[in-house]
Amino acid sequence: MAKKQIERKPFEFLKEYKGRIFNGEWPTLPELFTITTERHGDRNCFTDFEGPGGSRNTLTYRQAYEKIVKLSIWMNDNGVKKGDIVAVSGKNAPEWTVVYLAALFAGATITPLDYALHNSETENLLDAAKPKLFFVDSEKYEYFAAKKGESYKTYSLSPKYADTYAYNLEPKAGSTLNKNKVQEDDVAAILFTSGTTGTPKGVMLTHKNLVSDAFIAQTCLDIYPTDVFYAILPIHHAYTMLAVFIITISTGAELVFGKSMAVTRLMKELKEGRITMLLGVPLLFNKLLDGILKGIKAKGPFVNGLMHMLMGLSYLIKKITGKNIGKKLFKAVLEKASISTLRVAICGGGPLAASVFKTYNELGLDFIQGYGLTETSPIITLNPIENFKIESVGRYFYPYMEMKILDPDEKGIGEVCCKGPMVMKGYYNMPEETAKVFTEDGWFKTGDLGWLDSEGYLMLCGRAKNMIVTAGGKNVYPEEIENAFQLEYDIEQITVQGFIADAALNSEEIEALIYPADGCYEKCGCAGKRGEADADAKVLAHVEEIVSKINKGLQPYARITKITILEQPLEMTTTKKVKRIYKK
Repeated sequence: MAKKQIERKPFEFLKEYKGRIFNGEWPTLPELFTITTERHGDRNCFTDFEGPGGSRNTLTYRQAYEKIVKLSIWMNDNGVKKGDIVAVSGKNAPEWTVVYLAALFAGATITPLDYALHNSETENLLDAAKPKLFFVDSEKYEYFAAKKGESYKTYSLSPKYADTYAYNLEPKAGSTLNKNKVQEDDVAAILFTSGTTGTPKGVMLTHKNLVSDAFIAQTCLDIYPTDVFYAILPIHHAYTMLAVFIITISTGAELVFGKSMAVTRLMKELKEGRITMLLGVPLLFNKLLDGILKGIKAKGPFVNGLMHMLMGLSYLIKKITGKNIGKKLFKAVLEKASISTLRVAICGGGPLAASVFKTYNELGLDFIQGYGLTETSPIITLNPIENFKIESVGRYFYPYMEMKILDPDEKGIGEVCCKGPMVMKGYYNMPEETAKVFTEDGWFKTGDLGWLDSEGYLMLCGRAKNMIVTAGGKNVYPEEIENAFQLEYDIEQITVQGFIADAALNSEEIEALIYPADGCYEKCGCAGKRGEADADAKVLAHVEEIVSKINKGLQPYARITKITILEQPLEMTTTKKVKRIYKK
């Protein structure tokens, strides 16, 4: 395979700190934050818009470091020892990251929990993790503070509860920073990915896993201290935690915390924060693009046609010459969407349609995709801006890691496997589950199906457990069909699955579970009439037209033959992916 070796070396500067601040192959997260504070102490570190009237609150790196060290000393004073667990659950905020880093400075392992979980689910995870301390946001504070007989004591991420507020916790007089430093192979974080109602599965990620991945990912993308990242997705999730939070603090950039995906607030924070790095999931970027394209279409057929012609020209010039003329050409459009300051937009957390990827690049944004799993810290592929492939989730980080396809079929498609410093230590207290996801010779099995091209770019097909096998023996990947609907904004949700069309033959055909958008009812003249028979019949007819159009672009064996209209939307994950329904 003629893999192109990565030339960027974003971690060369670490050499001058080796032997003075760290001694391992990679610094630990506390060592990394110490290095960044020394390099960029007066630069903005953490910002939110929670001041009076939605005004800006900002901590510099030096101010954040002082709060982190103070809280870590307090943790040690209150019995936190090396290897203990501290849990945190709350909205995106500077307090969340201060608690996260303070726990690591204190020698502990941090366990970030999804704030959207029900209290009973959170309790289940706390029972599994058995933390000494639990920091939680204001809406849930009183519930957990009232719990008795638990392994943990509850503290607040919000100043609403001043006595236990993270920033107000004072160490004993004379106490100093914990000298019992963690090592790079110690577990930094335990991230629970599933099993919230049964036996939870916690991914153990070491300091080396997280720090190496943060820097190795930058071999495909330049990040500068002048960049401003926007944390709009929940920060407990591996994607935001690494690609936004940890990469930010590795470079001395600024991190702006978003707490809501409400459009007005999102636009305000993008504009006032002067965001340069926007990392999101397909749902976010699809909604943003829908608004942009509707605005262009509203200008009339002539302007709409002209704009799309110019977009095509912009993309052609970018691919041939590498020059990005779209940023200037469509400046007014980007300003109206509050994204004119964006330097790079990155989509992860799920597959994005190639058409969406291309349209953003046509508009002049450097828009790329990446891929990874919680178990891989998570980033293991990323598209380089200067040589992106819209059909790919990116190039893997050769020579810093390895990737191969296990048991490929005649098309080269098989299970994606990898080795590298970002691969997890294992599942928390689950040696048997850990063994299942590794081959005998140490390759991590992702559970995703895909193929690699000659340059090391990965093309994903879907999850192995989702694959549908038709009566003709053809493999169909639901995600590929679902992706074809990403620019069909009349459909809010679509999940594709197999169904038994002929019980005698036990053959599977393709079914689409569809939840139409409110806009679809409006378009059909049935606004506000969801659930009424006549309205639903009109909407079904419109949905059938959309499906028929998409079917024409699919292989005959992959075409949808059954449509089921959902009365309620399906539950979604933290990264805004529909939770797939599995048939028994």
